[in-house]
Amino acid sequence: MLTTRAAWSVLAGAVLLVWWPTGSTVALWVLTVAVLAAVDVALAPSPRRLLLERTTPAQVRLGETVATDLLVTNPGRRTVRGVVRDAWPPSTGAAPDRHPLRVGGGERVRVRTPLRPTRRGDRVADLVTVRTLGPMGLAGRQRSTEVPGSVRVLHPFPSRRHLPSRLSRLREIDGRSAVRRRGQGTEFDSLRDYVEGDDVRSIDWRATARRQSVVVRTWQPEQHRRVVIVVDTSRTSAGRVGDVPRLDAAMDAALLLTALASRAHDRVDVIAGDQVVRVRVGGSAERGSLLADVVSALAPVDASLVEADWTALVSGLIGRGHRRALVVLLTPLEPAAVEEGLLPVLPALVGRHRVVVASVSDPAVTALRLARDTLQDAYGAAAAERTTSQRRRVAEALERLGVDVIDADAESLPPRLADHYLRLKSEGLL
Repeated sequence: MLTTRAAWSVLAGAVLLVWWPTGSTVALWVLTVAVLAAVDVALAPSPRRLLLERTTPAQVRLGETVATDLLVTNPGRRTVRGVVRDAWPPSTGAAPDRHPLRVGGGERVRVRTPLRPTRRGDRVADLVTVRTLGPMGLAGRQRSTEVPGSVRVLHPFPSRRHLPSRLSRLREIDGRSAVRRRGQGTEFDSLRDYVEGDDVRSIDWRATARRQSVVVRTWQPEQHRRVVIVVDTSRTSAGRVGDVPRLDAAMDAALLLTALASRAHDRVDVIAGDQVVRVRVGGSAERGSLLADVVSALAPVDASLVEADWTALVSGLIGRGHRRALVVLLTPLEPAAVEEGLLPVLPALVGRHRVVVASVSDPAVTALRLARDTLQDAYGAAAAERTTSQRRRVAEALERLGVDVIDADAESLPPRLADHYLRLKSEGLL
């Protein structure tokens, strides 16, 4: 393997042409450089003798920076000089991936490559290439070796900033904050003495007879309910809404609802799939790692260019004796896909569960509806108006079946879905 120094050495022979401008001069000089390069290759240490190990963090959040370390050990006595390239896919943002190498005999050095991923999912390291140089630096030896290593790039979960405010509202609903709302919820909490202003319908007459004083029941929002979140990974989720893939926006809403519902002591099951179930993660309130498990499980999931098979996705929720649950379907309100795939399975699902359909809308469509300056804008506005009308028609069809529909942009959908869950919980409708 020749280096740039060898090329410059050949070009330096042009100086000799000033004194001896003959073809034999050029041939002699090139031959000299070739011999010196061959000697350099013979004297260069073999890269096969180096021992390579990799230490890579298991996971990193999208947009954050992490470092992967390559440990290079020289078991021989000679010092090894050269270059090492730790290759990663372009989506990992590995820069720089080439590093100067100098390892003394019996020593070990650490080569660090920073990673700043630009895509979610599992990223696997490519080959590690080591180039050792001879004493003159004209040529050397090169060898590429497979050193296993991978990093899982997690969803950035930008909607987590909404979690503290929603948890505060949850504590208020549960009665654990300074403000207690009377009469909310459907689960029995405790008995206490009647005070003026209490609802007479909450009087417990049996306890009143035993104590010979008026006693009322207090209620709390339902706990230990079941929340099922289904994320559609079919072709309708493959498009981009602004700078965010539609699927990632749906995942963001699913993660916020998972974090909130698990804190509310509900059992949460997250399902992602299209024609088959690709991810299924579930857990109760006592499982503290539920959110982390869901984030990790959804990380490598990408949208597939196939139609969603809603019968397969919701088959585990219909007719198997499960108790009533809140079922959240995160899928785009695409008229053809909803009418042909989702609508036929909804009647049976709504008959047993509370169903919510949450969809990511495209703000670009709204912008097209408002632009009317030119003829081209007018055509675009007409197309956008037709698209909006079709989505509204689909939403109305779902609502007639008893489905709650939430249609919002990528930034607004997670908090709106969380607020809807809190309202259902406070009113005892789960």
